[in-house]
Amino acid sequence: MSAPVPVIGVIGGSGLYALSGLENAREIRVETPFGAPSDALRSGRIGDREVVFLARHGRGHRLLPGEINYRANVYALKSLGVTRILSASAVGSMKEEIRPRDIVLPDQFIDRTRGRAATFFGGGIAAHVGFADPVCPETRHALLLAARAAGATAHDGGTYLCMEGPAFSTRAESRLYRSWGVDVIGMTNLTEAKLAREAEICYATLALATDYDCWHEEEEAVSVGTVLENLQANARLAAEIVRRTVEALPEARTACGCGEALRHAVITAEDAIAPEARARLGLLLDKYLAR
Repeated sequence: MSAPVPVIGVIGGSGLYALSGLENAREIRVETPFGAPSDALRSGRIGDREVVFLARHGRGHRLLPGEINYRANVYALKSLGVTRILSASAVGSMKEEIRPRDIVLPDQFIDRTRGRAATFFGGGIAAHVGFADPVCPETRHALLLAARAAGATAHDGGTYLCMEGPAFSTRAESRLYRSWGVDVIGMTNLTEAKLAREAEICYATLALATDYDCWHEEEEAVSVGTVLENLQANARLAAEIVRRTVEALPEARTACGCGEALRHAVITAEDAIAPEARARLGLLLDKYLAR
């Protein structure tokens, strides 16, 4: 039996609720052991590659960052054969040289969220994945090359600070984060990255800068109007970058270890894993457990 063809997942954030250029698209509704994802997933093709798109906040933007069922989203993508996730996200710039409408390809995260479900494990199975380098280098590099080929001002690398929200930062917080040397600030991608690693899915962020948060003395503080105006200006460019990346990514994953992140991560003895826990996480663990 031939191996299944790898699928590329695309998660769209604020202002990016659909993916143009997705051919022969059909909606798929997926139920997971963790509940329902943010919305129906749309499966189709870009060139000769199969792609599944998910609107992170749901169509119509119904979900706050803290309300998103990140586990269901990533699990649903995994269940449809996704091996790589391209995540498009609005962010605030924390550096002068990253201007609104620039694009950043982060390679690190700082977590400032509170109380989110950010692991598939627990409930009878303990596991600890490596997360020192939270972004897939191969997938991130492909996004970077595609962004530059599409004419974007793209910054190679950087740290994404993930805040809880839904309110934007206070000025004091913004200045504190600046003192840490972070590059951009957002509310969603760190949680996705953690779960993607546990699901052995390559993950990379296309961070679309929309504002200077509220630290910049010569710019207005961030507002929803500013965010959406700049996102709409970049929506077509973001879709073009995703299309180019999809076409350029190799099917085989040879330059990263994302596909084996769980090989030595599970600490729980196999004979101590309860049947219900094994059933819940079989999609992730079956290849490592005895039948």
